[in-house]
Amino acid sequence: MGDVVNLNRFRKQRRRDEREKQASENRIRFGTPKSETTRQRLEQDRQTRDLDGKKRED
Repeated sequence: MGDVVNLNRFRKQRRRDEREKQASENRIRFGTPKSETTRQRLEQDRQTRDLDGKKRED
């Protein structure tokens, strides 16, 4: 005869694993805060302006 197994424990663990997987995907998708996104956009704009200012006219 085998050991007694509590199926609720396995169901709860499976739900925890699914939630953790979803949370991981969400961290990747929505992970950057607004301040970081704004900072990156401002930095890119600054670099673009800097390069445009150094262009030579033919």
